Amino acid sequence: MNISEIGNKIFYAGVNNRTAELFEELWPIPQGVCYNSYVVVGDKVALIDTVPACYCIKFLHKIAAIIGDRPIDYLVINHMEPDHSGAIQIIRQQYPGIKIVGNNKTAEMIAGYYGITDNVLTIKEGDTIDLGAGKSLRFIITPMVHWPETMMTYVESDRFLFTGDAFGCFGALNGGVVDEEMNTDMYIPEMYRYYSNIVAKYGAMVQNALKKTAPLAIDYICPTHGPVWHERAAEVVEIYDRMSRFEAEPGVVIAYGSMYGNTEERVEAVAAELIKAGVKNVKIYNLSHTSYSYVLADVMRYKGLIVAGPTYSNELFPPVAALMKALRLRDIRNRAFAYFGSFTWAPAVTKRIEAEVEHLKVDVVAAPFNMKQAGDDLIEESCRILAHSMAAAVL
Repeated sequence: MNISEIGNKIFYAGVNNRTAELFEELWPIPQGVCYNSYVVVGDKVALIDTVPACYCIKFLHKIAAIIGDRPIDYLVINHMEPDHSGAIQIIRQQYPGIKIVGNNKTAEMIAGYYGITDNVLTIKEGDTIDLGAGKSLRFIITPMVHWPETMMTYVESDRFLFTGDAFGCFGALNGGVVDEEMNTDMYIPEMYRYYSNIVAKYGAMVQNALKKTAPLAIDYICPTHGPVWHERAAEVVEIYDRMSRFEAEPGVVIAYGSMYGNTEERVEAVAAELIKAGVKNVKIYNLSHTSYSYVLADVMRYKGLIVAGPTYSNELFPPVAALMKALRLRDIRNRAFAYFGSFTWAPAVTKRIEAEVEHLKVDVVAAPFNMKQAGDDLIEESCRILAHSMAAAVL
């Protein structure tokens, strides 16, 4: 049983899921995911967030192993999504005197999801709860990171910040909990993917949250998914700051669809020209074989994006269309963008992509082109021009 005292009388009580294939029934999680919960013990006991309902028995065993027969006085809900609030009803049955702590939006959702309206303590920005023994909880309201009720909880005496989904990532925990205990390199790309898939639309709200937490002395960042960040705490805050401002590294993502290989051949030619022009980070994704979940992560990381695909029933090839819709939904901006299409008799692709680009805050750095059937020497030259224009934009 993974029960870790991660600070002075601050314990980890989360669980791992290594069997689910999709997170939110959308995003691939080949390395699993963890649902983090924490126990803060003073003269009174506070539980910070819960776990999905299906893990309740294991969760209760972990809590009992930490606090024995003591009651839980407060259940703080930083985020109401059911993977973090799913155990509320069982916890209330086991600890009938518990007070549930959240803001006004939290209270509305607790009533809506679970029919609970009693013993709910509604807090505001900056409110505190004294647990005794030198420990108190301070609450920071961070709406739309990434739900309306999201908030954070700060334990000033120990410099712990419990952040809900902020600073979280995909990936189950493999024995350790705090980053200094293990190699956390695998979690950084999964942080980009988690943010880009789930939080990216709310960059302005993330910036507001970062401004609120900036004055705090923070040694430990405790999200609801992924490791507790200690050694790399400053690094992950910097990553979130960059992503939420849509800043990016030099590099180019090429995302494409290709039914019979002609578009793919031109994608390979563009990639080769990018390398010749000095772009070292080139990421190529065939959208028919890779979830756009991974593409979005690299779009958040790198400055350039090239999209290519064939016409399909006089529309954009469906996997490419899905990516364009996902980019629009996340309000992607501050990127160098280029695109081209292919067709046999109906050159619809570039018009369809152009219609989507009108809703994005990106800079189109090269003239789009359409390749008819297998293309010709003029298409080869168009590929070269597109690649070198993109390289100039990102380097």
